[in-house]
Amino acid sequence: MPLWSRIKRSYKYLIVLFWLILWQLAAEAMDNTIVLVGPVDTAAALLVLVREKYFWLSVGNTFIKILLGFFSACILGTATGFAAYKSRIFKEFSAPIISLMKSIPVASFAVLAIIWLGGSERLSSFVSFVVVYPMVCVSTVSGLESTDKKLLEMSEIFEVPPIKKLIYIYVPALLPYLINCTKTAFSMSWKSGVAAELIGQPVGTIGGNLYQAKIFLDTASLFAWTFVIILISSLFEKAMLYLPERVNSHGGSEDK
Repeated sequence: MPLWSRIKRSYKYLIVLFWLILWQLAAEAMDNTIVLVGPVDTAAALLVLVREKYFWLSVGNTFIKILLGFFSACILGTATGFAAYKSRIFKEFSAPIISLMKSIPVASFAVLAIIWLGGSERLSSFVSFVVVYPMVCVSTVSGLESTDKKLLEMSEIFEVPPIKKLIYIYVPALLPYLINCTKTAFSMSWKSGVAAELIGQPVGTIGGNLYQAKIFLDTASLFAWTFVIILISSLFEKAMLYLPERVNSHGGSEDK
């Protein structure tokens, strides 16, 4: 690794260390573990949590439910985005629904979902779907509208089959928009899904455990669960971006 890269990485670590030390000093100065705990107490609480079976069951339960809502929104959002691109009437009729879904607060959707679904078990799936769907739909329309018109005209002249037109013309134009969308879509769905669980309080979920930590004024556990939420969101976001970037780099190397 070049010297400058090592210095740059060490510099970033030092910045993180600075804020951790400042956080710890602030907690010690506050001297009230109900109001604020430092990174040491948070790490200790996290070590206690990861040894418990319910921790992994809660993380897995929340993750699967939010993932279900996320991928459902991606599939339906891409399909309806394509339909909106092809049909102006469909685009105009669906626009108010998209705007409504983007405008209504997560808390309102969560309460409505509890009423509509008759409980809170599928709450995080529903809310994550509602948050992600308009993002994917709008990005799909934008990506398709950016398609090179000359390539489309050429495909019409040479009577290129629809499947090849989709793979070689539409997908390359659409992919950058979807990649940029997924950078924030899963993070938004994850945070909103956990927030919905906090409202609905389903048993055996991250949001349910956050609520319990709040009830018992266990601030250390609250911080530990928050760290888990941030960590999973960050890791999954990187995983979602890894495959498309690998595909692009592989395709670029073959072109050369």
